[in-house]
Amino acid sequence: MKTEQTPVNIAVFGIGEAGSRFALDLVSGGHHVRAYDPAPVPTPTGVIRCENPADAVADVDLVLTLTAAADALGALEQCLYAVPVGAVYADLGTGSASLKQQLANVAATQGLLFVDVALMATVPGKGLRTPALASGPGAQRYLEMMAPFGIELESVGTQAGDAATRKLLRSVFMKGLAAVVIEAMRAGEAAGQADWLWDNMVNEISAAGAPLLSRLVRGTGPHAVRRLHEVEASAAMLEELGVDPLMTRSTVESLKRVMRDGLPHIPVVPDE
Repeated sequence: MKTEQTPVNIAVFGIGEAGSRFALDLVSGGHHVRAYDPAPVPTPTGVIRCENPADAVADVDLVLTLTAAADALGALEQCLYAVPVGAVYADLGTGSASLKQQLANVAATQGLLFVDVALMATVPGKGLRTPALASGPGAQRYLEMMAPFGIELESVGTQAGDAATRKLLRSVFMKGLAAVVIEAMRAGEAAGQADWLWDNMVNEISAAGAPLLSRLVRGTGPHAVRRLHEVEASAAMLEELGVDPLMTRSTVESLKRVMRDGLPHIPVVPDE
């Protein structure tokens, strides 16, 4: 990966699967990359591995942290006083909005420009070009630094946590969808209908669009009682097949809640 950007000094905290890929892309772009990771993971080619976090961040323009949420605050605090004032501190880990806001507040005490970066796709195969959202005081500066790499990167404001919130809202749907598919396929296998069920789900998802999604959700209100009985029957069938209907039971409770509280606001779809 090549860039015409003037080489900058970058520190990467966490060189596991995602961090190592980011570090390699940055080195390929001509930047000077130092890394810190207490775990015995391999050091990417061209990256200078440091024994302590303070050495990794000395004289850097940008710090990228790709750590677990539980380690995010510790990662910042262990290098806070060594990072140059005015440097961009970007946290790319998955965490809550409140955690990102806490990190931003701590970073601000030492004059660092904090960025909450939410990666919106898996890193393998994309590396630094993984689509992402950015928010926080340093979001615009981060976009400028990453622009030469051709990243699909969008700023969603100056409030740290806004990017994280959008990612986690999306995760409710995407990870929930995966969980429902897994449960359905377990039942499909038990019933000897796995291939048919998979093809049916693929066809439904392939045909999905805003009108279908809107009709599906809006129809839950007036048809909640009928759908409740249908899903209760589905849950009973899964139990007979020896499959724990974890997600299906949740759908039963969701339908009961719709009957009690109604639907959330659903945007108007022109062609519905």
